[in-house]
Amino acid sequence: MNLIIDVGNTRIKIAVFNNAEIIHNEIITTEEFYFKALKLLEVYSCKNAILSSVGNLKKSQINELNSKINLIQLDYISKIPFKNCYKTPKTLGVDRIALVSSAASQFPNKNVLIIDAGTCITYDFINEKGYYLGGAISPGIKMRYQSLHQFTKKLPLLETKQPEGLIGGSTEECIHSGIVNGVINEIDSNIESYRKKNKDLTIVLTGGDVNFLSNRLKNGIFANPNFLLQGLNTILTYNL
Repeated sequence: MNLIIDVGNTRIKIAVFNNAEIIHNEIITTEEFYFKALKLLEVYSCKNAILSSVGNLKKSQINELNSKINLIQLDYISKIPFKNCYKTPKTLGVDRIALVSSAASQFPNKNVLIIDAGTCITYDFINEKGYYLGGAISPGIKMRYQSLHQFTKKLPLLETKQPEGLIGGSTEECIHSGIVNGVINEIDSNIESYRKKNKDLTIVLTGGDVNFLSNRLKNGIFANPNFLLQGLNTILTYNL
């Protein structure tokens, strides 16, 4: 059994894999982390673990966990199942490394575009030769709502909502239309641009906003909220 820990910008995902199958998966807070991790180690008799962190986790918690299980902390020098051609590998986020590892494992010999719609929207491309070439980063949906509120004097902070149409008839409707339709058009446009340059392109959508966006995009995609966790499990297995 493998224990998989993904510490994101706003939440922690923790999962247990039996080979390639997820048998436990939940979202927890930082305060719950150590207790939950120890509980899962006990319940499932996990022997190996991997930690991917782009957020804040106390070093003492990591050290305590490392004393109880074979723990791999993912970074840019970890062994990975693809060729990393990123110009600045030290700055490549571990979340993106995990996503590309998942693509390399699940779609070998394919051109794959991974779109992770979370705090940020990231685009990552791995070609059919297994070469990771990079991608793009833009603000996520909630970040766009927050920025309109924080950097203006009068615009309200709204919760994510599907706009009723293209033309907003009130300030709130205009915000929803601008943000949600803007994100959808951005993603669709990027997909079309990648498709023009790469034959037989496979597109994967994942991240916290995957369910909100998947039915609104016009392009054919694989929607998989667990794609990053699967990538971490791939890396862990690859390093044992």
